[in-house]
Amino acid sequence: MYVLFDHIAFYRQSFVWFVALQLAVLSAIAQKTDSSSANSGFKNLIAERNIISGRKFNTVLNPQALAFTQDYVRKQGKELDRMKVWGKPYFDLYDEILPQYGVPKELKYLSVIESHLQSNLVSWAGAVGPWQLMDYEAHRFGLRTGGYADDRMDYSKSTRVAAQLLKELYADLGDWLLVVAAYNGGAGRVHQAISISGSRDFWKLQYLLREETRNHVKKYIATHYLFEGGGGITTMTAAEAKQFLASKPEEIKSLSAVELDSTGIVEISGRYNSMIVCNGLVMSIADFNRWNPGFDKDLAEGKKYSLRIAKEKIPVFTARKNELLMQSINALLDGTARTNTR
Repeated sequence: MYVLFDHIAFYRQSFVWFVALQLAVLSAIAQKTDSSSANSGFKNLIAERNIISGRKFNTVLNPQALAFTQDYVRKQGKELDRMKVWGKPYFDLYDEILPQYGVPKELKYLSVIESHLQSNLVSWAGAVGPWQLMDYEAHRFGLRTGGYADDRMDYSKSTRVAAQLLKELYADLGDWLLVVAAYNGGAGRVHQAISISGSRDFWKLQYLLREETRNHVKKYIATHYLFEGGGGITTMTAAEAKQFLASKPEEIKSLSAVELDSTGIVEISGRYNSMIVCNGLVMSIADFNRWNPGFDKDLAEGKKYSLRIAKEKIPVFTARKNELLMQSINALLDGTARTNTR
């Protein structure tokens, strides 16, 4: 009986690797065609295969992450689905804080794999809290550590420090997958892997990292896919993200790399008025229009909106958002509201 199960496990694993190999080969063939057809073909290929636990992932999933993601969602899916409910207050806090530092809010899922959102978790290495901060990193940003007064256990304080660390790592590495790897294993080891491999592509250098670190990155990707129902900029290499952005709608394609790097997104809802927001943030009307097409229309229809503003304006908007919303509603009630966006 042991031998029978051993053979079954062997053939199942062989099949998984066979599928992953097929995807890699087909992707390589696609890359030899023109870029638009290659991108389209690769997306269609992934969309056909990425039905995991009833979830259809319609954003590109790197073939080398496919088998791991399938297995992770199968094992962790039910537990993480429950976390969507009980963890909402923490995710809301993360959504508010991370963009203030120019960090994509999707990096909140790093806290899921670091600690399962547990504030009192202490690792074997001495990392503490929901973001598993080491004491020397906490001290660098002014947090108290030790005993019952350990600020690393405070969700708000620890998230602000984690956001600053992630921002520093991205400024250094310029790739979110490498940032996740460095957050786990240290930037020095990631730079060493880059030097040895001659590549900044996580998938090419991953086996120069510790198994724990490379699996940490894959867990982050899988968790993002499970919570979001798809991937995003932070689940791609820098090169993959560049290709993905090139396929986005015209209003996104028209933004320069500098604009994309210097702006951030804040998720909002409510009857904000574009003129009042623009004036309140002292923004150029031309920039506001280009970065936020359909702003007034979408909010008038009760939709949520991903407001794009300069990163340094995000803390200003966060501090004044209730005031700006009230001004917008009053202008609407008084019949004096004007808009400037398309």
